[in-house]
Amino acid sequence: MKTPSIDLKANAKSAVIDVLNARLADSIDLALITKQAHWNLKGPNFIAVHEMLDPMRASIDTHVDVIAERIAQLDGTPLGTSQVVAKATSLSAYPTDIKKVPDHLAALAERFGKLANQVREDIDATDEAGDADTADILTAFSRDLDKNLWFIKSHLE
Repeated sequence: MKTPSIDLKANAKSAVIDVLNARLADSIDLALITKQAHWNLKGPNFIAVHEMLDPMRASIDTHVDVIAERIAQLDGTPLGTSQVVAKATSLSAYPTDIKKVPDHLAALAERFGKLANQVREDIDATDEAGDADTADILTAFSRDLDKNLWFIKSHLE
């Protein structure tokens, strides 16, 4: 008896798994970056930004889990170790020598924006590969990234 599996062509699964593992690395990196900023903020609006960042981190963590589980559902291996993430992330290294709130917000905006734009591209790529479910997962992630980017940018204006 053949074990039932998700009915996607092997090449489509492979392509989607590759996309998802790339976004998994970026998302784990962004979660860590968000916490780095949270711990190191100094200056006016400290408490507002400090308290804003924890729910953002929680949101990213939720999407990290959904992405990793989708990889496993497609018979792939989610690659989320710190060693893999450090090598695979497409986000630029976060500066560890900044303290001022506006500097952290600018650095976060750059990284949230980069990931949000990449996820939008991945929505199209996974949809074209025939995996509407993954495209939907990425659409939900995109909405949260865009909302959080808006919150960050609103503090900079």
